Amino acid sequence: MKVKIIGEIGINHNGSLELTKKLIDIACVSGCDYVKFQKRNPDVCVPENEKLKIKSTPWGEMTYIDYKHKIEFDKNEYDEIDRYCKEKNIGWFASVWDKDSIDFMSKYKTKIDDNEIVVMKIPSALITNDELINYAREKSDYLMISTGMSTEEEIEKAVEISNPDLIFHTNSTYPTPVNELNLEYIKWLSEKYKKCEIGYSGHEFGLTTTFGAVILGAKWVERHITMDRTMWGSDQMASIEPTGLIKLVKGIRDLELSMGGYEPRKIYNGELSKRKTLRGV
Repeated sequence: MKVKIIGEIGINHNGSLELTKKLIDIACVSGCDYVKFQKRNPDVCVPENEKLKIKSTPWGEMTYIDYKHKIEFDKNEYDEIDRYCKEKNIGWFASVWDKDSIDFMSKYKTKIDDNEIVVMKIPSALITNDELINYAREKSDYLMISTGMSTEEEIEKAVEISNPDLIFHTNSTYPTPVNELNLEYIKWLSEKYKKCEIGYSGHEFGLTTTFGAVILGAKWVERHITMDRTMWGSDQMASIEPTGLIKLVKGIRDLELSMGGYEPRKIYNGELSKRKTLRGV
């Protein structure tokens, strides 16, 4: 089965629709199957004691709640994202951080295996929110959950409640030290949850370990993408720039071609002439 590749734009658009379209373009050129966003109602998601704190931003100093609203897209902008992704023939969906956002995203569909369906992802931070993940299950046709910063018991409970279609292995450190990636947990999840697809959401520097995740059985791969890792924003540094994204997708596709099949060895056509030269048969 072809690995599905997600370029996570997340909040790296910094509230700019123009920048968002550039990132979608890069994802398309690279060969990604999807782009992903993060949808929040800041009035619900931002803790009360944080809302009025002053934050320095590229747009000047403002309260934290005003900043969160500034970078949050509304219906008009998501309608344009939906239109633009359809024009570019790339799927899109979002991580949902509250019930309002679940309701909002339930109005958009994307294609998985030729079916136009409602797709959502529960981020690692919220898989212990039983009410939210249950509501997301009710409102989505295909539900993803991410497992960062969670114990095995917390993951088991989230899977029991949400019955996810896809479970992402991830480490929620941005960027993640490679010695803490624990990639073999992908195999653990694959053996434990045979009815679910298993994916890998990476936040590490570099691409090599993401290729390793594919070899270990990840059927979906998600990496944050950016135009420039030095841009302002909390997720930029742990993201992949355009050249890296092109290399990532090509590398995964090359791996798929190289795997062959689990079967007795066969001689390929390219070897036959060499066999005749060296063995005479």
